[in-house]
Amino acid sequence: MAVERLFETFAAHHDPSDLLDALLTGIVLLDAEFRIIHANVSAQGLLAVGLNQSRGRPLTDLFVDGQVLGAALSRARDRGEVVNECEVSLRPVSAPREARIVDAIVSPVDDVTGARRFLLELSDAAPRARLSRDNELRSRLEGNRLMTRQLAHEIKNPLGGLRGAAQLLARQLPDADLREYTSVIINEADRLTALVDSMTSPARPTQKAVINVHEICEHIYRLLRAESGAEVRIERDYDPSIPEGFFDRNQLVQALLNLCRNALQAIGERGTVTLRTRAITQAHIGLVRHRLAARIDVLDDGPGVPPAIRGSLFFPLVTGRANGTGLGLALSQELVNRNGGIIEYESEPGRTVFSVLLPLELAEGVS
Repeated sequence: MAVERLFETFAAHHDPSDLLDALLTGIVLLDAEFRIIHANVSAQGLLAVGLNQSRGRPLTDLFVDGQVLGAALSRARDRGEVVNECEVSLRPVSAPREARIVDAIVSPVDDVTGARRFLLELSDAAPRARLSRDNELRSRLEGNRLMTRQLAHEIKNPLGGLRGAAQLLARQLPDADLREYTSVIINEADRLTALVDSMTSPARPTQKAVINVHEICEHIYRLLRAESGAEVRIERDYDPSIPEGFFDRNQLVQALLNLCRNALQAIGERGTVTLRTRAITQAHIGLVRHRLAARIDVLDDGPGVPPAIRGSLFFPLVTGRANGTGLGLALSQELVNRNGGIIEYESEPGRTVFSVLLPLELAEGVS
């Protein structure tokens, strides 16, 4: 009853559209031809277009991929019943690369004249979808760790034998030039052993300190500039409002460097790699909600992640390159995870984004 009285009091002193604009849920009123009559502020944000620009236009014309939503509207019209669609991906025509993930409810209604109208409720489903994806990724990480430990055992034994044999051979070789080749074998065996150790060892405790993420990004930027070709552009897009965080600098440098080098290899001799930072409020990392987080994006305009490996990209030994090891992304995810964060990605031809999400303060709690 208290809620009803509050509603009545608000309605008595405000225009009805003000009441709709106060809702977090997007509300769109459509005519019988699915043209927009009214959209509240939340809906305008999800549609990525203002009311003046959208009024009178067919709803599906606002999206590059409005087929699912159009089919839901048609079912509601044909059956005369409420239709639900969960986690619908919508790409606004005004921002085709910024997909919205929404839950949609279409309800047929009749106005006072008896004319058929449709009420569309749009709720942002991206946080729930991201939470589900993060939880799945974290469960996979546990499986990854077990698999990599088993893999490490199988790899390190022959590496030890290879190194020992190279040492024995070096003692038998009279020519110093020939001993250079055994040194290469020994050094490469040591490098592979260290790489496997870094994959399997939760071992070294994180050496956390107060760090500005832009200092790390600038370090990566200088390394990329030195490694990239003349036709490759390395760009920066920083959010100066991001405060300092408590991280292991070396681990984050290694994780970001792996992501950036993958981006360089993806674009080849010509293209653009961008380092972008943003402050994210009320960010969910797994089950934990953080009041503030830093997101570091590595963007490239290469061909994108092959569809065949998208579901298992962070697994060890999964790679889209003929000469790749499939260890870099798995290691990066593990290192970021040790700092309380997670790596997510989205990819399509011409635009791939790997995002490192890092908490900037103690967790607010579990949602």
